[in-house]
Amino acid sequence: MAIEYVDTAPNNIIEDSRPQITGEDIDSIVEIFNTPLTGSYNWDYDSADNRIRKLYELGKRLNWNASIDVDWAIELDKTEPPMEKEFNPYSDYPDFLALSREEQLRFGWHNQAWTLSQFLHGEQGALLVASQLVSCAPTYEAKLYAASQTFDEARHVEVFARYLNDKVAIRYPVNKPLKLLLDKILTDPRWDLKFIGMQIIIEGLALAAFNTVKITCRDPLLKNIIHLVLRDEARHVSFGVNYLEEFVQSLSEQKKEERAKFAYEACCVMRERLIATDVFEHFGWDVEAARSHILKSDIMVHFRKLLFTRIVPNLKRIGLLPKSFRDKYDALGILEFENLTSDSVIDWDEMAKPLYEDVDTP
Repeated sequence: MAIEYVDTAPNNIIEDSRPQITGEDIDSIVEIFNTPLTGSYNWDYDSADNRIRKLYELGKRLNWNASIDVDWAIELDKTEPPMEKEFNPYSDYPDFLALSREEQLRFGWHNQAWTLSQFLHGEQGALLVASQLVSCAPTYEAKLYAASQTFDEARHVEVFARYLNDKVAIRYPVNKPLKLLLDKILTDPRWDLKFIGMQIIIEGLALAAFNTVKITCRDPLLKNIIHLVLRDEARHVSFGVNYLEEFVQSLSEQKKEERAKFAYEACCVMRERLIATDVFEHFGWDVEAARSHILKSDIMVHFRKLLFTRIVPNLKRIGLLPKSFRDKYDALGILEFENLTSDSVIDWDEMAKPLYEDVDTP
């Protein structure tokens, strides 16, 4: 398999790796990226931020194991659509209506697989970013929390990969908008931009998307998986907001504007993440016509806006919703969410609940 290089990789990367990597391992590598990451030691081991330490302690206490804490024996019924019919944004689209019932069912499972594939790829991106934050986050508490988040993200990659492989047997590649943002976050040298891109934008959007899939999907196994993942993600977003709030205020106005621009552009990119163009192409549809139709559907318009209910108030809280960008967010139709409760306000009782309290069971 050819290796695609992102940016510039070290010239000796393959030679140095050969003694440790087998031919099979090399075949599984599809991209290598280079990042000008600047790490930092912190020799002060006294805790200064009790909120971050408390989130870290919760993460240790609420750990779960994808191999034994998920009931993989639950059978997936693929003779019915994967989501409730009233949430199908394609129900009035001519190309979908022209399909036989069998093909409509197959389309539904491909569309679900595409969505879950993007969850999977996003979790791998979060795994890589969290591992970078262990090195480059400046404080002791942040390094500890980023280390615990790295393990969380590894577990998320594992559980979504297993579900797609064992239960759905369909997996789609990462879509271009998500890949574009991940490349930017991973290869940018600024640690705070990694926080903004991953903890605020990607993780914030994931919280809303996971909740939506949990409500609309029919598979109890998937509901249980998402329930567990959501518990972790809520801590991750709270970590990002609480950690960035004070830091952003210390930046110059020029640097704040740069971060605000990045956050806005990231929001624009992530709106396109929701369109399953790969599925349209697989079924032989006119991709641009299908994209245009779906973007105008009432369900998708509502869904796209709903995804930003966590992101916009968090951006306002940390100081990245300046006057210069308010009209831009308003044009996206998401400025209305700015006064919702941000994730800087931590409901400790909710976060400390046992893992399986209130989870849907079959």
